[in-house]
Amino acid sequence: MSKRPEITKMLSLSVRRHINQRNDPRIYWAAEVTFDYGTSNAIRVDFMRFKPVNNTISGIEKGDFYCYEVKSSVEDFRSKNGHNFIGDFNYYVMPEEVYIAVQNEIPHAVGVYIPNGKSGRGDWYDLRSVKKAVRQNRKRPVSEMLLMMFRSAAREIV
Repeated sequence: MSKRPEITKMLSLSVRRHINQRNDPRIYWAAEVTFDYGTSNAIRVDFMRFKPVNNTISGIEKGDFYCYEVKSSVEDFRSKNGHNFIGDFNYYVMPEEVYIAVQNEIPHAVGVYIPNGKSGRGDWYDLRSVKKAVRQNRKRPVSEMLLMMFRSAAREIV
């Protein structure tokens, strides 16, 4: 693969396609979701997806949040930024060579996706799981998570 900005762009497009291949409006997701905006502790999650059990009140309350952090290089992985795993299931998305270099530094509960060849459906890579995420106990309520996702998703529509 080539330079870091291009790798980040390719991985980001691949995550978008992984989350919602067919642009289905019933898949709830957002990019660059910011929490604690305007504070010294603000964090931004690269991509988030919400999967409700169903559309009942309790099905929504019991839904799961998936967080994806894109890491294009070993230096990017080792920087203090962008390790914002606040979901029920949390993943890094990185090139295979980066995964090989840092696999022993990845927390037990965090999963990893790597590119698995160009997609036959477009100019992105299908992603393959090389490490499965383990469910975490989320510390933020569904209402806050959904509101921050909604705010970020609405920003993209404009």
